[in-house]
Amino acid sequence: MLNQISNGRQTPEAAMAGRQQVYSVCGMCSVRCPIVVEVEDGKAVRIEGNPKSPLKGSLCARGAAGIALEMDTERPQRPLIRVGERGEGKWREASWDEALDYVAGKLKDITAAHGGRSVLFSDRGGPFVDLHQAFVRGLGSPNYCNHDSACARNVQHAAKSVMGIGRKEVVYDYRNCKHLVLQTRNILEAINVAEANAVLDGMEKGCKLSVVDIRATYTAGKADNFYMVRPGSDLAFNLAVIHVLINEGLYNKPYVEAHVQDLDALAQHVATCTPQWAEGETGVPAAAITALARQLAEAAPNVIWHPGWMVARYDDSFHVCRTAYIINALLGSIGAKGGLPIANKPGDVGRKGLKKLVDLYPAPEEKRADGVGWRHTQFDGGPGLINLAYDAIVTGDPYPVKAYICYRHDPLMAMPDAEAMKRKWEGLDLLVSVTFSWSDTAWHSDVVLPLSTYLSRESIIASKGGLKPQFFVRKRAMQPTLDTKADWEILCGLAKRLGMDKLVFDRIEDIWEYQLQPTGVTMADFDAKGFVELCDAPKYREDAELKFSTSSGKLEMISPKWTKAGEPSLRPYAAPPAPPQGMFRIAFGRTALHTQGHTVNNPLLAEQMPTNVAWINTARAAELGIADGEMLEVLDARGTAAGRIRAFVTDFVHPEALFMVHGFGHRLPVESRARGKGVADQELMPGGLERYDRAGGGISMQEHFVAVRKAAARA
Repeated sequence: MLNQISNGRQTPEAAMAGRQQVYSVCGMCSVRCPIVVEVEDGKAVRIEGNPKSPLKGSLCARGAAGIALEMDTERPQRPLIRVGERGEGKWREASWDEALDYVAGKLKDITAAHGGRSVLFSDRGGPFVDLHQAFVRGLGSPNYCNHDSACARNVQHAAKSVMGIGRKEVVYDYRNCKHLVLQTRNILEAINVAEANAVLDGMEKGCKLSVVDIRATYTAGKADNFYMVRPGSDLAFNLAVIHVLINEGLYNKPYVEAHVQDLDALAQHVATCTPQWAEGETGVPAAAITALARQLAEAAPNVIWHPGWMVARYDDSFHVCRTAYIINALLGSIGAKGGLPIANKPGDVGRKGLKKLVDLYPAPEEKRADGVGWRHTQFDGGPGLINLAYDAIVTGDPYPVKAYICYRHDPLMAMPDAEAMKRKWEGLDLLVSVTFSWSDTAWHSDVVLPLSTYLSRESIIASKGGLKPQFFVRKRAMQPTLDTKADWEILCGLAKRLGMDKLVFDRIEDIWEYQLQPTGVTMADFDAKGFVELCDAPKYREDAELKFSTSSGKLEMISPKWTKAGEPSLRPYAAPPAPPQGMFRIAFGRTALHTQGHTVNNPLLAEQMPTNVAWINTARAAELGIADGEMLEVLDARGTAAGRIRAFVTDFVHPEALFMVHGFGHRLPVESRARGKGVADQELMPGGLERYDRAGGGISMQEHFVAVRKAAARA
């Protein structure tokens, strides 16, 4: 019989039972799926998706490889302090006391000279950031950032510009949906297991699936309609769908009259964006675009046009995401069951939320180094734009940034032009990586603080909004196999040394108790399932209850906030430039087997997928004399080769695109499984750190052109 482990640590009774069960939270990607870990003799021996959650016991390959991560010795094993030049790979081992004393001492010197504002912090985002934000506030810095400028900033700002709320404040009600459109969202490969299950459940009930992409993904293979669009032309496709909905009177008139502002301006904007025009831009037949719009109207309001997930792609990706929300608005699906109902927070169901750690300290009065909120007034100030913050290291404008802490974040692999980034970082007096695996950024740091894996660390309690909001917690399933620590141990240890007494907690139980004070929930309530739902049944809002957090209280086709910032809400379409003769537009995406570059050295996952391949269209490959499986070199626009990669010749990728899975091309000598395998797409984007969507903030990582040539045989 499986017995529960109290607070993630074995009780004497549990130890006698031989095998125990711990409810926890996966950490192999940013989704953080609920899991159950079986523990025997103090070691994790099996992981499965929490059967009491929407995962139904299932887990993706990455989640199943968590034990291999814990047991992998090719990760930082103890604190390290640099003794050579940055990036040279020369370190000395240190005790935790010495390493934390060293970092705290450097931070004291830097903040004494330049103020707390001179510290920059970035992480991977997610549900546990309240602790990180509290630490940054305690330092007196406004410069908390995450990775989102290389991921979902465009869609976040698109949501704000239309609805006045963020992208996570609506729910994707897949199980009750009648027609789902996935655009820049490969839901069956960039896996959120609960979402994938819900999509498949909806399809079993008759939901149609349409996919808009530059290649035929696994998700496209399940679709009723697949539209292979020319890279960079998604906006034309969306504008044509809006044209049909308005010109044929297919939009939800009562809903639009009640909830949509400036429909006339939208109608005028798309007046010439006919399906015939869009066919010339996208390559998708006009009749197919018209048919899709009519199918959506038939299914409305039980429609989801997904606005995207990783949308740091094109110069106009903000507007691609924005038009997705506009299509949902025209169909009446925003707020609707089977569409995008509004997510509930604890207060919406009569409960109290968690007590926030960030509120231990007042919000800094200093403006942000990245210019968000004052120089760039349309952008959401929460996680800012890390790529713009780096400029302050170089220029000292608006003030010097001298210390940088990266928590589980590898900007040198996640963003373009690593060499340009390293040059900007030369002005830092301190660069610290908190990480559970080696990364390019950790290798270039001054101090590496090894983070325990998710199996051997606890986390603060997190809150999740939804139709049934909940609290959930990660508990420690086993003790660390290496000399590593949890994030709360690291940050509270630094807080103690820095005199930030309010954030000094000696036990995770004390943090949990603090967080739960106003909620009426106790830690014992998590024992049954690992999470606590705050209401008994899903709560949908009635149409009359819908009011949006915009200046007008409606869904805004024209956003006054963006207008004031000098950015048009309805941008005229500009055709993407064709690749120069013989070249391709670089494109990249995800796979079910890896989380970007974080997992490619994992012993199990490296065996399953050791490298990436270059998807190249059959006709283009024939023109270049390239055969399937041949080894290629990929060259950036300057003619510099990034590495060797095998050709995957297929009809199912657009002729203008060269596609590869992101995260490969590692060069670190400490990663024996990943080193020298495949090509890193971000190395093919010279100058890319400076190119971003001015309206949405996302980096434009698929606005670069590359060439290929046959690789010379190795001696």
